[in-house]
Order: sequence, then C-alpha cells, then structure tokens
Amino acid sequence: MKDFIYYTPTKMIFGKGKHREVGKIIRGYGYGSIMLMYGQNSIKRSGLYDEIMESLRAEGIRVIEAGGVEPNPKLDFVRKSIETARQEQVEMILAVGGGSVIDSAKATAAGVVNTCDVWDLFTKKAESTGALPVGAVPTMAAAGSEMSASAVITNPEENMKRGYNSDFNRCLFAICNPELTMSLGPYQTACGIVDIMSHTMERYFGVCPDTELTDQIAEGLLRSVISAGSRVMADPRDYEARAEIMWASNLSHNDLTGCGREFATVVHQLEHAVSGEYDVVAHGAGLAVMYPAWARYMYPHAPQRFARFARNVWGVTEADDVAASLLGIEAMEEYFRSLGMPLKLREFGISSDSVDRLADLCTYHRQRTLPSYVELDYERVKEIFKNSR
Repeated sequence: MKDFIYYTPTKMIFGKGKHREVGKIIRGYGYGSIMLMYGQNSIKRSGLYDEIMESLRAEGIRVIEAGGVEPNPKLDFVRKSIETARQEQVEMILAVGGGSVIDSAKATAAGVVNTCDVWDLFTKKAESTGALPVGAVPTMAAAGSEMSASAVITNPEENMKRGYNSDFNRCLFAICNPELTMSLGPYQTACGIVDIMSHTMERYFGVCPDTELTDQIAEGLLRSVISAGSRVMADPRDYEARAEIMWASNLSHNDLTGCGREFATVVHQLEHAVSGEYDVVAHGAGLAVMYPAWARYMYPHAPQRFARFARNVWGVTEADDVAASLLGIEAMEEYFRSLGMPLKLREFGISSDSVDRLADLCTYHRQRTLPSYVELDYERVKEIFKNSR
C-alpha cells in the first residue's frame, strides 16, 4: 500500500427535504451575501428554485444570481461570473444543479480570489492561493463534484476541456437529497451511473500492487451501483436505489476508493478530448464508449488485475485470467448498453476522420503521454480512438 493523505472536509447533509434547510445552514456559517449558480432553468420548472429562494429569504440572505451553466461548462461563463462576484462582493457561492454547475462554481470561487486568469489554473500556468467557500445542492448523482477536489471546464476557443485539482476546490458543505434526482430522464440517469463507476475504476486500475481493503471497498461500491442502477432504470421513483447511487457518487470521487493506490484519470482524459471537441457528447456517455475501448487495449498488459475486476465485480467464474478479463469487459459493455448508453463514437455521428484530431487534443498536441500499464503516447492513444469508432 502506498502512502497517502485522505482529506475530506466537506460537511455532508443527506436525506429527504434537506435542501429546504440551505438558508439556515449558510447563515450558520455567518454568510449573508451569496451568488446562486444554476443551469438551464430546470430548477425553476421543477420548483426547486422557489424552495431554495424561500429558504434563503427566510434567513435574510442577499442573492446574486448566475444562471445558465451549460453541460460541459464553459470558460466564458466562469469569467463573467468572476467579474460579477467581485463587483457584488459576494461571500460564498451556492451551486444548485449537476456537476457542470458545481464545477463552474468552484472555478468561479477560485477566480475571484486569485489574481491570474482562471484558465491559467486549469493549464497549470499558475497555482491557486485560495477560493471563496462553495456550497452545493446537487440535482444529479454523477460527477461527485460536491465532495471532490476537482473541477473541469471547457475552453471553446481552443476546444480544450481541462481539469484542475486543488484542496481549495473542496466544497464547504453538500446537501444531498436523492428525491431531487427523480426528475432526471433515463439518459441523464444512465450517464451519471457510468460516471460514478468510472471514477472508482480509474482508481481501481491504477498501476500498483493490490491494496486489499481499498480494493474491496471499490469492488463493493461498483457492485452496489450496478444493482441500484438496474433498479432505478426499471423504476425511476425508487428512492432507495436513488439514495445508493447518490451516496456512491460522493464516495467514488472523494478519494476513498483510491486510498493507497496510484491514481491517474486516464480514461477521463480520453473522454475529455471527445466532449471538448464535440459538445453534443455528454460526459458519462463518452465514458461508456471510451472505458471498454481502453480496457480492450490494456487488459493484455495486466490480465490478473482485469480478471480480478471480472470475478469480483461482474461475477465471472472463468479460471483463466486472459479469458476472464475479456468476459469482464464484455459484461461491462452489456451493462452500459442495458442502461441505454452508446458503445461506439459513430453513434454520436463522429467519423473516422476525427481520430487524428482527438489523439492530438488528448496528448496536448503530442506534448504529453498518459500513464497506464503501458505509457500512452500519441500513437497508442490514436489506436484506442480507432477501437472506439
């Protein structure tokens, strides 16, 4: 087991109706002026906006609104929000929505405090020195951004999607009410399930020896999500299944499932090239394509690890490691398909002509490689994208 630091300072408030306490929670921290960030008005249609505003008004909290966050959240929105937050001298940011909203709030919070352009943090030209506090009311179980140290933003001018990790990105609190995810359609729900699984699998397939306790936590989480995912797709109003998925989204990306292991977001980097170039691709759907493509390329280099995954997660009984590995990958593909997820890029209308461009974007114009069981340079990344077509 490798040395590690496990730091999860976010206060988790979990359960039915808990979002109606948000005003009292914020006032309890001493904040009286906030920026409320949300997406494309779905929270207004559902009535959640009115409930949040009522709770905030009851505590006399001043609210500056920043609505309109898009999927694959955009840099220009973040820059405008930073300017507004500075002008209005807000004390914290409340994100109500999915991972895109929470990531935009984190980026805005960092941009307000730091003097550099916020994109410099994502391109690693600058280091963060702090951020405004962020509270989150997630409406989707997926990215787990409400408990993670990461944020991901897209720069449309460069078609670049970049992640930025910092302890300053940790939310002050997260109010997780599984009821709020019941308004999601099947496709969004499925995208979230794949994203949750991917966050744990990225850690599970880190290049290092087995870590028995952490491995069993990861395997148990994956089995729970697979089961709950099937149940919620059959019955979208199944509260217990929704609750399991929402809790798993937090545990999957708060570093618990990677303690003592190497961690590199290899498949996420492959997917970021896809959804950064093609905005039509939802992140979870892109992962459903790229994870099997990566696994099929990689399993010959680590058959014992992939065989363990097959046996302990998917119930494969095959004794031979290579054969078991393939059966596990096939089981993963079958499950993703059962959720209604795509398995090939062509299902998004992405042609074979895109392969060179995607490999170039993923490797930062051939300036980086991705660590895995074999180092992924431009040519190997290109091969994975070919296999994903």
